Amino acid sequence: MSWVPKKTPGFFSEGIKKWAYNLSRFNQYGLHHDDCLHETEVVAKALKRLPQKLVDERNFRILRATQLSITKSILPKEEWTKYEEDVRYLRPYIDEIIKEEEEKKQWNKM
Repeated sequence: MSWVPKKTPGFFSEGIKKWAYNLSRFNQYGLHHDDCLHETEVVAKALKRLPQKLVDERNFRILRATQLSITKSILPKEEWTKYEEDVRYLRPYIDEIIKEEEEKKQWNKM
């Protein structure tokens, strides 16, 4: 008999989420979650819609992480991205693009 949680979205506690976040180690390079997304067509479209300030901040974080990786080092612990401070800045744009694509599919069915 398999056990299935009743509510999947709220199933994991904050402690487990923080543990998994720190285990990923991208925060040790000062990156945010959305900096590490695989660049699919949807993500590429979302990046084009980002305000220039967010694009510049993202580029800085990625370049700094690349330099740290090349030198085989990480940021000092006080500069790591904290779980509470990690902003999913691309999520609203991704959701918007997915919704638009679904509307296009519905429109084309008519």
